Amino acid sequence: MLYILIAILMFGILIALHEFGHFAAAKLCGVKVNEFAIGMGPKLFHKKGEETEYTIRALPIGGFCAMEGEEEGESADPRAFPNRPWWQRLIILLAGVFMNFLTGLIILLCLFSGAEGFYQPVISGFVEGTSPAAQQLLQVGDRIVQVDGHAIYLQTDVSLFLGRVSGDRVDITVRRGEDTIRNEIPLTEIPQEDGTSRRMLGIYMDSAEPATFGLKLKTAWYQAIDYVRMVWLSLGDLVTGSVGLRDMSGVVGIVDMVGDLGEEGAAAAEAAGTSAFVGAMLNILSFTAFIAINLAVMNLLPIPALDGGQIFFMAVNGILLAVRGRKLDQKYQGWVTAAGFACLLLLMLAVTVSDVLKLFGR
Repeated sequence: MLYILIAILMFGILIALHEFGHFAAAKLCGVKVNEFAIGMGPKLFHKKGEETEYTIRALPIGGFCAMEGEEEGESADPRAFPNRPWWQRLIILLAGVFMNFLTGLIILLCLFSGAEGFYQPVISGFVEGTSPAAQQLLQVGDRIVQVDGHAIYLQTDVSLFLGRVSGDRVDITVRRGEDTIRNEIPLTEIPQEDGTSRRMLGIYMDSAEPATFGLKLKTAWYQAIDYVRMVWLSLGDLVTGSVGLRDMSGVVGIVDMVGDLGEEGAAAAEAAGTSAFVGAMLNILSFTAFIAINLAVMNLLPIPALDGGQIFFMAVNGILLAVRGRKLDQKYQGWVTAAGFACLLLLMLAVTVSDVLKLFGR
């Protein structure tokens, strides 16, 4: 139950921070904000500022920033959102995404702050049974910089992109001294402890670099970039049909995952003789960083009702204004937004139903 409450609070904080990004940018750009709310539903507390009403609402599941003219699409007030210069509106729309990404990055930096070293994508040896051809083309000390054209920033990137290889060979680029070398490396079937075998590159990467502050910052940044890549890879898999509805998770599935991660972290911490709660929170915070960055990427998609959808309409209106001398009729934009929002709700409902069925093993 504790982990469920933590998951709900996690979502609420991430959405509230997203809206605070919009709020702060709107204030800086001189846009009139009618209300800034933390939470949804009935008001529990409100305070009226000079022009903005600040409210705390009953349900801790997010918040909103209500700017003048945003819902209506037009207003006579020169400080209304639609009447501001395009670059100010773009900054305001991107500010929520920026806050989510920044939140994820800060969490990662905090998680890495106590690290003593970080494993690097540097070959330190070969697994017994590795193909002789692979051992001839690769050398101990080689730093892997690309796998199948994907840049390698962290040691974990190697296994991530090797896991997506479908053939028997993989395109590997390494840095060897001052040289950059690219080869097609054959994969090897390596026996596993459970009696199965896996097609692997057959290398060890167990050399660590001392964790200076600069390396901690760089590793946190690279991990954030990796999370962005993972979201895009997942979206690509969804479009190509490599994954289906059963592979997606909504709020229910994520809450369930938070619970599992909390229990796993607590069990691992107890086995190591440390605090179970701290172990659980470290796991949950790591996942929270991923969700924060996931929200940032998803909000940039050109889907009506999301920030990316509004940016898309800004671009369309800019083109129409330049070509035809007038913008898209507001009622058409409203229809498209309503239709897009309805489709988004249907997708969320379908994913939620799928999550519930998976909880019951169906």
